[in-house]
This record gives sequence, structure tokens and C-alpha cells, in this order.
Amino acid sequence: MSDILLVHGSCHGAWCWRDLTPVLGALGHDVRVMDMPSHGSDDTPLDQVTLESCTQAVVDALGTDTVVVAHSWGGFPATLAADIAPERFRRLIYLCAYIPREGLSLVDMRKLAPRQPILKAVDRGEDGLSYGVYPEHAQEVFYADCPAGTTEFALEHLSIQATLPQTTPARLGTGHLEVAKSYIRTLYDNAIPTEFQAEMVADWPAEDVYEMATSHSPFFADPKGLAAMIDGILKE
Repeated sequence: MSDILLVHGSCHGAWCWRDLTPVLGALGHDVRVMDMPSHGSDDTPLDQVTLESCTQAVVDALGTDTVVVAHSWGGFPATLAADIAPERFRRLIYLCAYIPREGLSLVDMRKLAPRQPILKAVDRGEDGLSYGVYPEHAQEVFYADCPAGTTEFALEHLSIQATLPQTTPARLGTGHLEVAKSYIRTLYDNAIPTEFQAEMVADWPAEDVYEMATSHSPFFADPKGLAAMIDGILKE
């Protein structure tokens, strides 16, 4: 049995792991979920959310030997948490996630991609401090291959995302280098282009990079396949 912590991406929350959690549990894992600051049940005001507070939220949710599965933007705070507490990580699994680079913010990283398919879904707040998701583009960008009803369920739960954590440059230490890592690349991703995912792990050992023939939300599109892949990674 592994202690698995699932870390969600932008605008999402613990709710997005609805279909994956029971499947991982059936495979014998102890699965925990969390809400990042200002998401889900967390009531932190948007203007108080920082990259540091998001990172600390992941650190606070760690056990003593935890497998962290980080989706999308969640790769940033999860990596920085590994810098702070590498001894509490068993493995960090990036699920179609950003891998931070020194001195670059998530926005900087996004701009490095050869395509920007996610932008059509981004509804920037008038205050410049936050953004949401345009409902009419949610399915195409995030849930293209998910079962009927997924988009409607998500739209009922999506949160407004604070911008500051994603415009703050990552300052990396050496702790994350001590943590074993895997990457699950999604081949039909309309949020983070799959070719950019490949670029982020171009220098990784091939045995640490996996592929799923899904869009950006494999936890909805193929929870059984994703659970089996995570389970297989942990048994290697």
C-alpha cells in the first residue's frame, strides 16, 4: 500500500479526483486529496494566495513517505514542496504537468510552448488578479474525451484561479533533485501541448516517461487506465 496525495491543477479542486480515488483505493492504496488555497473548501481570499502558500499547502498535506501525483499547474507547488521536504516524498508523478525551471513562472513556461490552445478557455478577471474558465470552451480544452456529464459536473465546481502564484518565478533549490520522479504525458492534450510535455522531459530516462492517449483530464477520461499506470509505476 502506498500513501498517495493527489494535487489538482488550475481552477480545479479535490473534487476532480472523484473517479480516480476509488479505483486507486481498490488497488490497495491509501489515497488523499487536497484543496489548494482558495479552491474547493479552502476559503483563503484570492488576494492572499501566493506561490509560497500553495507550496506550503502541499508540504502540510504530505505524510512521511508520500507519492505525490501533481496535475497541470500542480507541478509547480509540488516540485517546490519537494525542495522543502524531499525526505517525505516517495515519488513525484507529474500528470501532464508543468515542471518548473529556475527563474521562470508558470506563465513564462506556458509561453515557451509552440502552441497556446488553452488561451481560448481563459476568462481573465477585470481586476487582473485572477481568471476563470469560459464555459463554452471548457469541454474542448479540458474534457474533450471525457464521459457525458463530465463537463457539466466540472462547471459546477470550477474555482476562480489567483494569478499571482502563476506569475511568480520559481526559485529552485536542490531538494527536489533527491526525489524519484515519473512523468505521464497525455497525447491529445488541448491545454498543455503534448509536444511541450515531451520537451520538458526530453533529457529524462525513457523508463520514467509514460504516455496516455487522452486529453488533459485522464482522471475523468480513463480513471482505470490512469490508476493502473500509477500502480505499475509504484511496483517497478
